[in-house]
Amino acid sequence: MSNAIDLQDRTAIVTGGAQGIGRAVVERFLASGARVAILDRDGDLAAKTADALGRDRVLPVIADVTRLADVERAVGEAHAALGRIDILVNNAGISGPNLKLWDYPEDAWRQVMAINLDGPFHCCRAVVPHMIAQRYGRIVNVASIAGKEGNPNASAYSASKAGVIALTKSLGKELAEYDIAVNCVTPAAARTAIFDQMSQQHIDYMLSKIPRARFVTVDEVAATIAFAASSDCSFTTGAVFDLSGGRATY
Repeated sequence: MSNAIDLQDRTAIVTGGAQGIGRAVVERFLASGARVAILDRDGDLAAKTADALGRDRVLPVIADVTRLADVERAVGEAHAALGRIDILVNNAGISGPNLKLWDYPEDAWRQVMAINLDGPFHCCRAVVPHMIAQRYGRIVNVASIAGKEGNPNASAYSASKAGVIALTKSLGKELAEYDIAVNCVTPAAARTAIFDQMSQQHIDYMLSKIPRARFVTVDEVAATIAFAASSDCSFTTGAVFDLSGGRATY
């Protein structure tokens, strides 16, 4: 049984919330008393997830996080439906191909950056004014252990997640006076659909680096995010919560 996290009457936006880590976060938030808007570019999957979890507390919103105007429209829909936005979880992401940097296609590089780094920027830019107005908010960005250490044959992914860590630190300082905490998590790999984008060699490499000798579960990631999204996380901001199984504890 999970420990209780109090998100009663809180409202949240979770990007990429239709599956994987994002869905686990949505489920944990619902169990904690929140209402959630799922922002996902796969409208059909977002609708199915909302139906499965309960339309009374889950709102599916189609959004492409790489497009600022689309994000602003989606955030407006979520705010109108939920009444306020207390929590933002920037989870949507892709791994990109596993190639040496000098063989990395430019279009693949740009796609990884657009989703993994531009996406959180767009979402924060759209949501933060609402949080400032209410003088409360919790933003949790899903980075990666690759952003700390840099995985070989994953230069775009590693660089994008390092950017997410730096964005978190910068924005955390900017919003500290408004009771808005901005933190990120750096999980090791979890067995989700993102594995479909990786070579088996790369998956084996990641596992070999984890002292716990297993991949993190989506529920473990969701548990840490739930704390960082709660009012109990009242002093820490601009921080990195390690979820690497002991690989990188700094």
